[in-house]
Amino acid sequence: TLRQRLSAHHGRVRVPGGNHRGSIFRLLVGDALRRHTPDFEIETWGVGASADRSTRERENPLEAKVSAQIGAMSIVWLKIDDAPGQGSKRGFIERNSIAMLSNWQRPMIDPPSEGWLGGYSSRERVQHSGLWNNRHVDERYDADFLKTLFRLIKQQ
Repeated sequence: TLRQRLSAHHGRVRVPGGNHRGSIFRLLVGDALRRHTPDFEIETWGVGASADRSTRERENPLEAKVSAQIGAMSIVWLKIDDAPGQGSKRGFIERNSIAMLSNWQRPMIDPPSEGWLGGYSSRERVQHSGLWNNRHVDERYDADFLKTLFRLIKQQ
């Protein structure tokens, strides 16, 4: 569900932290924070699909900082009731939104702010697309995308 997905990205609230191994968004934000702030250099960040308790405890200060960073962001969502999958409307909107907003290998119409944390990412696609994404940043958007998006917005 949307609530579960957002929770995985944002992390815990009461005891700040999270699991970057369960959220590519957390992984990317933490990677940029590590490169921006040397105090957060943690060798195990992004290593493996799971980690033991002592590793997670060493990573927790950075996980907490990632939660704070993501928690300060605004979100907008659009309700689309269909099953997830490659042919879903949700997937179509996601892929094409990323493709349309991406600055990857094209003139920047709307560049990220000068101090955008993603500029510190080790991933070239994040740095140069201006988005917290690796996937779909190099694609062109479908011309019917905006019509579909506007139709879905009107249905809200």
